[in-house]
Amino acid sequence: MSQAKPQDTIQDGRQPSAHGLESHGFRNLKTVHWNLTVPALYEETIRRGEGRLAKDGPLVVLTGLHTGRSATDKFVVRDAASENQVWWDNNKPMSPAHFDALHADMLAFAQGRELFAKDVFGGADLSHRLPVRVVTEYAWHSLFVHQLLIRPTADQLSGFTPEFTIVDLPSFEADPHRHGCASKTVIAVNFTKKVILIGGTSYAGEIKKSVFTIMNYLLPAKRVMSMHCSANVGKDGKAAIFFGLSGTGKTTLSADASRTLIGDDEHGWSEYGVFNIEGGCYAKVIKLSREAEPEIFSTTERFGTVLENVMMDPQTCLLDLDSAQYAENTRAAYPIDFIPNASDTGRAGHPKNVIMLTADAFGVLPPISKLTPSQAMYHFLSGFTAKVAGTEKGLGKEPQPTFSTCFGAPFMPRHPSEYGNLLRDLIGQHQADCWLVNTGWTGGAFGTGSRMPIKATRALLAAALDGTLANVEMRVDPHFRFRVPVSVPGVDSKILNPRDTWADKTAYDAQAKKLVSMFRENFKKFEAHVGADVLQAAPQLAQAAE
Repeated sequence: MSQAKPQDTIQDGRQPSAHGLESHGFRNLKTVHWNLTVPALYEETIRRGEGRLAKDGPLVVLTGLHTGRSATDKFVVRDAASENQVWWDNNKPMSPAHFDALHADMLAFAQGRELFAKDVFGGADLSHRLPVRVVTEYAWHSLFVHQLLIRPTADQLSGFTPEFTIVDLPSFEADPHRHGCASKTVIAVNFTKKVILIGGTSYAGEIKKSVFTIMNYLLPAKRVMSMHCSANVGKDGKAAIFFGLSGTGKTTLSADASRTLIGDDEHGWSEYGVFNIEGGCYAKVIKLSREAEPEIFSTTERFGTVLENVMMDPQTCLLDLDSAQYAENTRAAYPIDFIPNASDTGRAGHPKNVIMLTADAFGVLPPISKLTPSQAMYHFLSGFTAKVAGTEKGLGKEPQPTFSTCFGAPFMPRHPSEYGNLLRDLIGQHQADCWLVNTGWTGGAFGTGSRMPIKATRALLAAALDGTLANVEMRVDPHFRFRVPVSVPGVDSKILNPRDTWADKTAYDAQAKKLVSMFRENFKKFEAHVGADVLQAAPQLAQAAE
């Protein structure tokens, strides 16, 4: 059977004036759907059997085997340009030859297929905006990209010239021997050729995080801080950023009805202030509560939202957000303007408060603590949270500490000290206040204590952001030596001192000693890269032992 000629390819949608897919090496395609609208992508998704329409309008899809990122399958091409720029202790290298073989095989695999091309921007700061083209095999992946990244205007599309290209072919299976990867799944990043290849996974979050990885490589070289954080701004114009790993409340706590949401996950901090890298939100929805998180809950009842791995009754099309039948990591992807108080620009001034969120399942850390700049850098490089049984396969009964440097190690191509030093400089330059907020356990460790009440966390954050905590009495934590409020209006004072919440004080002391030891052991790899002030900000094992 003869293959279709290139000129036989059907092109529909809003095409760019130049730079078609042939400029990226694609040949003999059946159809290219260019920059389709949300309704058109809904129709294509349902026509192709990729997803189903739920009651009230969201699109429900299943991601199959991969219900989260496949970190062990991500590689960065190691060449002359990247050799001295990439943190190879954290990034798995791929040879240029293996990448070229993978690229050629994926282009050959695409022949005769329908593809969806979506042109978007990463970065709301016009001075640092990145034009990205995402070519996908699935219609719903193109919809995901449309909702999660920044959508160009019609005029911007007509002259769109992509700087980076992401090729996403979920049904392509990599060959570890031929392609130098670990399995049939691969995410390969080539900073020199400005191409990212994704194969063997239907989890759309890989696309979103690929754009973040690019920005994390490009922005620090321009003295712009790239951050895995959410951000909002108050009526007084004072912005706040919220660092945190998955499950710490980064999305929930930034969606505050009294403040304007800048974004929920990825931001830059430039000479002009903070800006969203994205144009949408990717919120966890497992056990989502209409009462506790009304803004996010409402997005699960809207046309345009993509729901990943959410249980839906096949007859009534009603959702069951409490079900983890397909995955614990159920997600909603929606444009940021689905949140009523979202920013129109995705930009704000320089942050006046820097908040680091942790879910301490050991029950040791206070619900809020004031950090010095040196302590802020220490905890930023540490990136601590804890995982508990039931959230991931293979976890035992005891909480497992997780230290993900910069609160986003999987997406950081450069050495953590680059990001840490840049953050420290920006905090000092703009005199931002820094806080460590524990959204984890109180009254004991996981299994004995209980989760920190979200009302208390919100009240403490509000007091930090409005300046109330500047005028309250503080004590110095004996183990971590940061300052902790003794009392805060509207908050039970007992909860502010973790030891007071434990029935067994001796057990608390032992747990604190254990956590201090974990912090110090983890930080050894950074000791040669930081100054004496940061080293002195470490928790003290001797004090904990007392």
